[in-house]
Amino acid sequence: MGFVRGSEVKVILNAPLKDPIQYEVIGYKISLRRSEAQMVEVLSIEEAAEILKEEQAQLGDYQPIKADDCDDVNKGSAHEHSATSEAHSSKPATENGENLSDEQLKKLAEQKGKTLRVALVGNPNCGKTSLFNIASGAHEHVGNYSGVTVDAKEGTFEHGGYKFILVDLPGTYSLSAYSPEELYVRKNLIDNVPDVVLNIVDSSNLQRNLYLSTQIIDMNLRTVIALNMYDELRAKGDKLDIKQLSTLLGVPIVPTVSRTGEGIDELFDTIIKLYENNNPADFSRHIHINHGAEVEQSIDKIKLLIQKNEDVRMKYSTRYLAIKYLENDSDVAKVVEQLPNRDEIIAARYSEQQRIKEILGNSAETEIVEGKYAFIRGALAETFVPGDEKQSKQYTIGEKIDKVVTNKWAAFPIFLFLLFIVFEITFILGDYPMQWIEWCVEKFGDFVGKNMNDGWFEALMVDGIIGGVGSVIVFLPNILLLYLCISLLEDSGYMARAAFIMDRIMHRMGLHGKSFIPMVMGFGCNVPAIMACRSIESPKSRLITVLILPFMSCAGRLPVYVMLCAAFFPRHGGLVLFGLYLLGIIVAVLSAKILSHFIKDDDLPFVMELPPYRVPTAKSVLRHTWQKGKEYLHKMSSVILVGSLIIWALGYFPHHADFDTEAAQEENSYLGMIGKAVEPAMEPLGFDWKMDVGLLSGICAKELVVSTLGIFDAKPANQASALAYMVFILLYFPCVATFAAVKKEAGGWKWAIGSAVYTIVVAWILAFATYQIGMLII
Repeated sequence: MGFVRGSEVKVILNAPLKDPIQYEVIGYKISLRRSEAQMVEVLSIEEAAEILKEEQAQLGDYQPIKADDCDDVNKGSAHEHSATSEAHSSKPATENGENLSDEQLKKLAEQKGKTLRVALVGNPNCGKTSLFNIASGAHEHVGNYSGVTVDAKEGTFEHGGYKFILVDLPGTYSLSAYSPEELYVRKNLIDNVPDVVLNIVDSSNLQRNLYLSTQIIDMNLRTVIALNMYDELRAKGDKLDIKQLSTLLGVPIVPTVSRTGEGIDELFDTIIKLYENNNPADFSRHIHINHGAEVEQSIDKIKLLIQKNEDVRMKYSTRYLAIKYLENDSDVAKVVEQLPNRDEIIAARYSEQQRIKEILGNSAETEIVEGKYAFIRGALAETFVPGDEKQSKQYTIGEKIDKVVTNKWAAFPIFLFLLFIVFEITFILGDYPMQWIEWCVEKFGDFVGKNMNDGWFEALMVDGIIGGVGSVIVFLPNILLLYLCISLLEDSGYMARAAFIMDRIMHRMGLHGKSFIPMVMGFGCNVPAIMACRSIESPKSRLITVLILPFMSCAGRLPVYVMLCAAFFPRHGGLVLFGLYLLGIIVAVLSAKILSHFIKDDDLPFVMELPPYRVPTAKSVLRHTWQKGKEYLHKMSSVILVGSLIIWALGYFPHHADFDTEAAQEENSYLGMIGKAVEPAMEPLGFDWKMDVGLLSGICAKELVVSTLGIFDAKPANQASALAYMVFILLYFPCVATFAAVKKEAGGWKWAIGSAVYTIVVAWILAFATYQIGMLII
């Protein structure tokens, strides 16, 4: 994260509960808990001045030392590198080529030559996914925090006579082996080598972003750098010699602004030129980042031993393997230690690590990291000129906002107020279009019923399809408003602050500050929220977060809340919604505390980037909102439609015509029999058998609860029953898709089944308490 010798560290602010603390290192704002911060050795300017004073006094030539004199520590030069290249083949030869004619081979070669696979790699918040969207037209959401992209997304488009296959890899700070994102990106680059790597770099923080670039250079992959958010660099008055920086890195560099599309065409023109160039030296050159004489000696020694194996050279850069092996990279160790001369290589690594430790006083890994940062500092010293202080002051507005939203007394009230506003907007503003859609559905149902003959098919159309699906689709406006508000909070950068202020509470409950981000994402849908837990480095916190996420109220539950709030709490619907979502958070956090006593594992430090505030673009927010709306409509036409038809059939048969009243028909249907069977267990909660059937249908999808209640024309008897029903809906067994996601991410059926049983027990207890207390006070 940039905590290397010679880096300036600033304390920006404390969290409301005095832990964690926000620091600024090489331009990035990150947060650490106090316990982890104590492990970082920091020398204050005053202490440095005092040390220099003592040294000069001993030499007898003391002069007063200024604080500014302490800045030139551990500076490196960009010219400290070797210009030698290391050739290796990155792709296997074509198999069974003898079965193809010359013409076929030529045609295939031409087709292959017109398709370019480009992997997008970059730090979180560098604008990588925005560039992917604007280039390919894909509609991936851009969340302004780390870990939102947990899988590779592919998009295609045509440019310059080529078909581009863009692969948006997860955002990562490095290619080490510490997090799932790092391993995932590295595995993709090695096992599925792209034609070109597009390295997205945030122009507003070159020093931090270029660290990843140096690791890509180590891998000796064909690379183009997109200097993204270049408008922010210009606005600050900074100057950058792009041509010279490109020469020093040996990589073509193109300035871009993915938000507006500036430079995108030139970027892909450059990718084509790099791909087509038969003489790469004319366009780019492979360099070696110099890590100092002693470290380079060790790298060369291990590299030569690895190069004895021809098969490895066909797939990997042997210099890259040597560097990572010297760093004790566990993933690379699995590759190297399977080689025939493994014993010789292992012995060489041990001896070289000991030699570096004795001579330089640091581990090989530390020296390699510092060597890369020294190279970057040297390159920027030759190419980058910061703007004057007056122009830079406009960018302190984010710090002013942070002083308010992370204030000791204001942070939690602001967070709760924002959540309350979100649910007020969802309920109040969404009510008007909801009523319009409801009126249309009702009129359409009446029209169909009047123009069809009585019978089972008419009942199927009116009650099963129109009544079932229509009762759910009316809540589309509420869903869209909820996603709109969540998107605004994510894209603005506030969500990362929410994780920052909640870390102290999360940590005490056995969670990680980063756990709060998937929890809030769970308000939209539990499934992607569970997938997003991959960004949590701590195995313990990751597992606990996955298990408690079903308590977060997803958008599928929202139609039930809105329907019952409108019927039983019309004046306080927003407040009831707010209370339900808050209850979900409280139950999740308390459950985490319980689980932390049973799940034992080493916890990892809380390290998270706090990205700069950015004004969300209307295009991005509306695109994300509409994308979620389309997913909701797709769900209506598949899961909800099929579920509604099944529920109608079970409620209509058998022997529908044998009963005189509608109530008798429903009660003696298959669904009525099921509902009557479970009614004794749910009666203490104030539920009748029709409400029980709604809960059973909700196992497939929570929206089906509304559909079932609509088909049976069922509703709670009173406010206490309605409130208990919403609490049960909030907490009980998640939908089948979420159950499957828990099984996959937690690592087995035992966790998924245990989570399902636990949620049902908790739901019954709290719904029972709600009903009993509600009957006394309402």
